[in-house]
Amino acid sequence: MGRVTGAHGIRGALKIHAYAESPDLFAPGERILFSMSDGSLQSMTVDWVSPHGRGIRMGLESINDRDRAEALIGSTLYIDKARLPELEEDTYYWFELVGLRVYDTQGILLGVLDSVIPTGANDVYVVKGEAGGRSREILLPAIGGVVIDIDLARKRMVADPPQGLY
Repeated sequence: MGRVTGAHGIRGALKIHAYAESPDLFAPGERILFSMSDGSLQSMTVDWVSPHGRGIRMGLESINDRDRAEALIGSTLYIDKARLPELEEDTYYWFELVGLRVYDTQGILLGVLDSVIPTGANDVYVVKGEAGGRSREILLPAIGGVVIDIDLARKRMVADPPQGLY
């Protein structure tokens, strides 16, 4: 749901780059799972949340000084999937898309969807693969006409990249 980008102040507040469109998923009293850079997991309870620039600031019940907050920098935040709201048809959460094999309309494997870049107009899918024995990265605009089909059950996406994109 996000990533800890820094500490804020001396009382242990965190700066969060949230992937969620709404900070409501980080409500006080909710449990959040932190995936630490060393691979360990820690579950903590949200004390408070407030908007902060393009992200949010968050206080945790168990973190009350800057040193402990700084230890969380770089960690990734997760919530229970059951807390996510239902999406409209043909709308997906990023975690559902990352890892999909991406093919062109001729059935040629372009690569694997590695990450999603949010932009003002539309998301961009970062597809990493190989061509001619060399690694490559394709940036696909996540728009109709480019993304033809998404099949989560088969972990597959079909795309029609614009001419010259790959």
